[in-house]
Amino acid sequence: MPVPQQNASLGDHHGHGIVDLISHELIRTERSLAADTRRDLGNMRATLRTLALTVVVSVLMGAAAWAFLSALELVTAARERNLALFALLPVVSVATAWVYRNHGLRAARGNNLVIDSSLEGTPIHARMAILTFICSVATHLAGGSAGREGTAVQIGGTIASNVAGIFKLRGRDRQDVMLGGISAAFGGVFGTPLAGAFFGMEMCTVGKLNYRAGLYCLAASFIGDATARALGVSHSWQTIASVPAMGPVTVVAVVVCAVAFGLVARLFSLAIRVVKRFYSQRFQNYLVAALVGSLVLLAVYVAGDLFAYGGLAEWLTGAGFRGETSWTDALIKLVMTALTLGAGFQGGEVTPLFDIGAAFGGWLGQITGLGPSFMAALGMVGVFGAALNVPVTTIMLSIDMFGGQAAPYMVIVAFISYLVAGHRGVYPAQRIVTSKRRSLEADENLTVDEAIRRHEAAEENLDV
Repeated sequence: MPVPQQNASLGDHHGHGIVDLISHELIRTERSLAADTRRDLGNMRATLRTLALTVVVSVLMGAAAWAFLSALELVTAARERNLALFALLPVVSVATAWVYRNHGLRAARGNNLVIDSSLEGTPIHARMAILTFICSVATHLAGGSAGREGTAVQIGGTIASNVAGIFKLRGRDRQDVMLGGISAAFGGVFGTPLAGAFFGMEMCTVGKLNYRAGLYCLAASFIGDATARALGVSHSWQTIASVPAMGPVTVVAVVVCAVAFGLVARLFSLAIRVVKRFYSQRFQNYLVAALVGSLVLLAVYVAGDLFAYGGLAEWLTGAGFRGETSWTDALIKLVMTALTLGAGFQGGEVTPLFDIGAAFGGWLGQITGLGPSFMAALGMVGVFGAALNVPVTTIMLSIDMFGGQAAPYMVIVAFISYLVAGHRGVYPAQRIVTSKRRSLEADENLTVDEAIRRHEAAEENLDV
């Protein structure tokens, strides 16, 4: 009889052990859930705070976009009525150079400063927004061939940096607000909220999308666009007359054209870099360099009677879609933009890239038989995306502009032109996270500028 008692005792002990184990697990689970809840609540508070500040930045940027676009309309109309305003190019150039050198702090770095501020936390002084607004409007008044995206991004970055500074944001929170400011700028100025959202996530790096900032960039772009539209900004896009059926011949033709778009984008960024280097190396006095650069630009306008290519020259886009352009139109706009931005005038690159891509694409559409409007649309977004290293933004831009029309072709063009452009681009401060090709893996973790210098040094060594 003692044996059963012993077995019963062992059974009781075993039962108590199971109960203790379950109790321990329940306590540990409860503590884990409590810790997760506290962490989630903390994250939610931080997210809501960052989102609220992003909304503030976006509304301010939307208002700034309305003011900037309204000013551009006024000065563009004035210049088109009176071509004598082109004579102001030397005055605007020298004044811009003097103001930026003596009072601009680091504002002369433009969008590259915005990229550094987003990635490294470098603060941006409020005067950058004021200077780029005034000087960009002056550039368009005098007929400089420039766009509006650069100014918008600089204004958005400045607003975001200062809001982040006021509320003492650091690290991830500050970066999220900065990228939101970039998205609000692009969406507000171009009326393309989807593209604007991805532009903020994609602009600062090559080969990486910052999905972590997706919520803020998406909200910022749509709010910036909505605010600008509420204040009276309107946008209109060209339409694609017809999209060819997808077949082997059509796909091959589109691929070949995509390669051409990538080469044009590469030429665009190279031309601006060459002009800037030429003036900086030839003239030690920055005011003399600015004056000579503006006089060269003015002389080219006068000698070739190219005044129609000044400013935004958005007529080129419409002409490209109608099949009324040739490759020379694209080349002229490229040269005039390189001479303008290379000489130090303020403004953006995106609208000229639209013009160049649409004009070149419209011509290709005529000679390939695929239709000028179809190829102009592909060229418009393809040259843009390749020059700025933003392939996903390019696809979103095509949706904003043309809906789902030609979507498969847009994807092909976006990525092929991006790869063909290589590690070049209009933003030297972009960080190369993932190289575009195996042969370019040594460029990873460099900036675009550093990668270009590395390749130039290698080429010089080969020549020697």
